[in-house]
Amino acid sequence: MRSYLLLIGIAFMTSYLLTPVMRVVGSRLMPQQPVRARDFHQVPTPKLGGVAIVGGLYLGIGVASQIPFFHGIFKSAEPIRGVLIGLGIILVMGILDDLIDLRWWIKLIGQIAVGLVIVQHGILLKALPVGSLHIDSPVLQVVVTVLVIVGTMNAINFVDGLDGLAAGISAIGAATFFVYSYLLATRVSDEDYSNFSALMCAVLLGATLGFLPHNFQPASIFMGETGVLAIGLLFAVSTLAVTGDVLGEDAFRFRNVPAFMPVILPVAVIVLPYLDLLLSIIRRSAKRKSPFSADRGHIHHRLVDLGHSPRAVVLILYMWAALVASGVVVISLADRRIAIPLYIAAFILVTLITWMPMLERARARAKRKAAR
Repeated sequence: MRSYLLLIGIAFMTSYLLTPVMRVVGSRLMPQQPVRARDFHQVPTPKLGGVAIVGGLYLGIGVASQIPFFHGIFKSAEPIRGVLIGLGIILVMGILDDLIDLRWWIKLIGQIAVGLVIVQHGILLKALPVGSLHIDSPVLQVVVTVLVIVGTMNAINFVDGLDGLAAGISAIGAATFFVYSYLLATRVSDEDYSNFSALMCAVLLGATLGFLPHNFQPASIFMGETGVLAIGLLFAVSTLAVTGDVLGEDAFRFRNVPAFMPVILPVAVIVLPYLDLLLSIIRRSAKRKSPFSADRGHIHHRLVDLGHSPRAVVLILYMWAALVASGVVVISLADRRIAIPLYIAAFILVTLITWMPMLERARARAKRKAAR
């Protein structure tokens, strides 16, 4: 665990210290981003924060390669190499997007290229997390893997609409997934606790936490395309790797893992971004618009329209993300007689907080009606 904590700290400090540098660079060299009607910030804000996040990821992975504890992961370095190349593509594409605002189809091609790089370097989904259904066709394996990667990157992108929202939810998801991956590794071996997914989530947790103080409202910098795609990539490869571990060819090594964990957890970790992505696609397709076009119909927009302040919306979505993501792990590992009632109580509390403005308006209407 100490080695993982070291990586979290290194990624955190790198991202935290590099973000102000990128803010200065963005303010001086990048064109001023106009404030749009759907935006909540009041002044133009630079968008190069994702470069700092990627810097934290790169340095964290680089340090891990020099730590003996992680040598088991780096013996077969192809998956790591694929992640590093994918991050490089994202870095170039993200900076270009901040400079010249790339068309959506160009960014989609870049995302597919990242997915193909990951596939080429050995990360493939060979079994679906539904009854251990194996995918026998190599072509279908590639297609499903690329879809998971592209979908996850866009899911994170769609939720990046309020100061600190994407970074905070990503940190919560990374922390939860790290705990699960680490515990999974301890069940597999009594000697080697190193795990690819745990390594990816550890550096992601540090990098997003390091960026968050600069991005929380009022944000002085945004992560931009670089940040959201990098976060989505690491979530995707972590999910693919841990799902492949539990359900793939070596599934017998994971026979002591709760059967429902690999099915639910990858979805639960980023359920809010995926839900927002799905609703956005349905909403925009119904209006005969491109699924990649921007609008003001995301979950965070609706919560603001409900009556919450932007900062309150971020905190509420943090609570929902933590509740959903941690629930799977807590209920599976703790005494369910205690965990389930506490979880139900937490669910009710967060629900009441979410709908509080509507409840207050209903109460005010009832008082006015009673007064008349």
